[in-house]
Amino acid sequence: MTPGPRVLAGVRRGMETCQICGGDGRIGNVFGGGYSTCPGCRGNGRRADTTELMRDVTKTKPSHHRGPEKAPAVVKPTWPTTREGATLAREVQASTILSEETKARLVREILEYEASHGKCTQTFSRKVRRQLRPTL
Repeated sequence: MTPGPRVLAGVRRGMETCQICGGDGRIGNVFGGGYSTCPGCRGNGRRADTTELMRDVTKTKPSHHRGPEKAPAVVKPTWPTTREGATLAREVQASTILSEETKARLVREILEYEASHGKCTQTFSRKVRRQLRPTL
């Protein structure tokens, strides 16, 4: 078998031929199904440059070393924003029979209710005021 013109051209230029395809640039299927491009030389018939055995894949850009962008912290309200909620919270704070922990819990409930419903309803206000009364 005589080498093809691509092999001779590669040898004449001082290049080594690809060891996978023999300089043809294509490899055949074992079952005779056809040919495809050689993965070693990518079809050019010359041996791939293997002077660099290890390819550096480390991330050297400064952008790779930055942490993920964090959203600014959301400032939660500490006092009700609606008129009904503020009135109800003042009544809770003015109560003399409740402990400080209970007052803080009720104000938190008012804030959460405002956040979910938009305003304090009469039913919710009655529920909170019922907790302000002394138990008999």
